[in-house]
Amino acid sequence: MPALALFAVFVFYPLAQGVALAFTNWDGYSPSRTFVGFANFTRLFGDDTFRTALLNTLLYGFGCTFLQQVLGLGLALALDGVSRAKALARAVIYLPALVAPVVMGMMYYLLFQYDRGALNDVLTALSLPRVAWLSSGTGAVTIIVVINTLQFVGISMVIYLAGLQQIPQEVYEAAELDGARGWALLRSVTVPLLKPAFVASVIINLIGGLKLFDVIQVLTAGGPGYASQSVSTLIGRTYFGQQAAGYASAMGVALFAVIAVVSVFLVARMDRAGREA
Repeated sequence: MPALALFAVFVFYPLAQGVALAFTNWDGYSPSRTFVGFANFTRLFGDDTFRTALLNTLLYGFGCTFLQQVLGLGLALALDGVSRAKALARAVIYLPALVAPVVMGMMYYLLFQYDRGALNDVLTALSLPRVAWLSSGTGAVTIIVVINTLQFVGISMVIYLAGLQQIPQEVYEAAELDGARGWALLRSVTVPLLKPAFVASVIINLIGGLKLFDVIQVLTAGGPGYASQSVSTLIGRTYFGQQAAGYASAMGVALFAVIAVVSVFLVARMDRAGREA
């Protein structure tokens, strides 16, 4: 009951307040709020900036999730086993997940900035022209996906390592007696038995990618223009920059709905995968 009370105060109540604000025309500061019904949600459908942010959010979510599964599984397979070298490698790969995303964003900002960025300093030293890494929306979105992937791939690796350790050795021995080797063993035994780990990893990575805020805000602030905005960063800009708290709340409700639908679908898949395994 105490835990449920804390959850209600810090999760349910703010959520209910946010949904209520989505139906108002409020600037975020004045004591009065004007009820506008579904006007804010109707406005979302015609807002090109919101569509760009929503598309970027889906790119961040699904792009990071795909890369993290591929790299995480590959690293788990390579580092499975007991040895000091593998234990050290696992710790080094997981370490970035413990660093605050704001700090990671600042580190990569110092790496990719045009004037005094480390990469451009290297290019200048090699008598090569500087590159405006973050000057285009495509380039900025791609770099953000790569940064988020590299930071949190260790989480996927740990989940897959735990899944690999749950597979009985007898299963591999039986498959080898049937002639399975190499890729065939991986495809017919390892991957099917890793379904629960796969779905768990996808849920964690996808929800994190869909909510991506810190790295974007520090690295590009959603620029150039609105080209690399996510829905989360656009909510902040709309709420504080444009003083449109009601409209920003409508964006938040829309993002919540997207994440909820995806999460429910994946949780259902995870339950089924667990039963099959």
